[in-house]
Amino acid sequence: MIEIEIQNETHQTVFRLKTVVVPRIGEGLRLQEPDGRWASYDVLDVWYQKAEYGDVWVPYLHVRMTPEEIGAVGLDNRNPMVDRTQAVPIEDFLKKFEGAEDHRTTPLNLDLGEIVGS
Repeated sequence: MIEIEIQNETHQTVFRLKTVVVPRIGEGLRLQEPDGRWASYDVLDVWYQKAEYGDVWVPYLHVRMTPEEIGAVGLDNRNPMVDRTQAVPIEDFLKKFEGAEDHRTTPLNLDLGEIVGS
């Protein structure tokens, strides 16, 4: 058995779970909610840290409830971490970073045979 620390982004909680395998990024898993029902979660990140008790690497998971589950439960309306008043269309959001003029491409010379610094 492997003990995994799970950081739940949806509920902003951390807990430990004993399992036989470590899920990979992009895989889904079912976790029991605080109210006792089961919900689907996406694995966003997996990393390993050296344990305090020896030369052992402990897995950590970062998970978030799937969008379908969030919609079904209605958590998206009550999540205090999300400010819905700041929502903007993605096109408008990207314009802040793109600037007013079109991007110019920069030609790159990828000839590795070229002698640099001579």
